[in-house]
Amino acid sequence: MRRFTLYAIILLAVFLTSQPAYAQLNREQPDALQNLGIDEHLGEYIPLDAKFADSNGDSVLLGDLLEDGKPVLLNPLYYECPMLCGLVLDGTINVIEDMVWKPGKEFIVISISIDPEEDAELAARSKENYLSQMDSTTKAGWYFLTGKKSQIDKVVEAVGFRYKEIEDTGEFAHSAAIMLLSPDGKITRYLYGISYDEFNVRSALYESADGKIGNTIDKVVMYCYQYDPDSGSYAPVAINIMKLGGLATLIILGIFLGSLWLREKRKNQNSKTEFN
Repeated sequence: MRRFTLYAIILLAVFLTSQPAYAQLNREQPDALQNLGIDEHLGEYIPLDAKFADSNGDSVLLGDLLEDGKPVLLNPLYYECPMLCGLVLDGTINVIEDMVWKPGKEFIVISISIDPEEDAELAARSKENYLSQMDSTTKAGWYFLTGKKSQIDKVVEAVGFRYKEIEDTGEFAHSAAIMLLSPDGKITRYLYGISYDEFNVRSALYESADGKIGNTIDKVVMYCYQYDPDSGSYAPVAINIMKLGGLATLIILGIFLGSLWLREKRKNQNSKTEFN
C-alpha cells in the first residue's frame, strides 16, 4: 500500500507540474535524486555522428535516420523502465493516433534507450509491444535504438536531458518529456509531461519542419498560433489573426466591388445595344 501511495504521488506531480518525475522510487537519500531535469538547448543540434543499433540489430548513425523535409520527435527512455517511460510512450502513441500526420510520412520518431545494458533484441520486443496495432508506414518511421553509454550521453547532453542511475537497482531517475527536431537535427521545441495535446504536437512538428508539411488549412491555422513558454503550449496570436481578418476583408470587398463593376459594365453594354 505504501509503495502504491508513493507511485500515486509521482503521477500527480507529473500531471500538475513540469518538474522532474522519477522513473523508479528507492530508499536512498533525496540528495541522490538531485540535479535532474532538462536544460533546454533550443537552436542547437543533436550529434548526427552518434552511433546506435536499431531494433533489427543494424548499426546506424543518427544522421542516417533523418529525412529531408521530415521533422523528428525524439523520445529518451529505457525499455525496462517500470513506469514513467511507458507512460510517456503511451502518451506519444495516443497523440499520434489522434493526428492526421503520421510517422514515416510527415515526420519520424526516434526513441533512444538511456540504459547501455539494453540491447537490440529488447528494443525489438518493445517496438512490437507498443506498435503492434500501428500500420507498416508508422512502424518504418519509428526507430527504437540502443547504444553504448558514450553515444547515449552525447545525445542526452546535446538535448539537455539529465538522468541518473539509481545505485543497487539498475534503474534510472529522469524527467518526462519529448523533444522536436528539424529535419537536419536542430532542437526546436520541448514538450513536457506524459500526455500531449494533439494541436501542440502538430504545431511543434509544423514549426520544426519550417512549414514544409501540412495543407493550406494547416498553414493558415498555424500562422494564427505561437508557442508560449510560460504555459508550454501554443496560444492564439492576436496580430496574426487580425492580419488574416484584414486580408479576408479585402478579398471579400474586392469580390463585392468586382461584382458591382461587372454589373455596371453589363448595364452600360445593354444600354448601348438598345440605343443602337
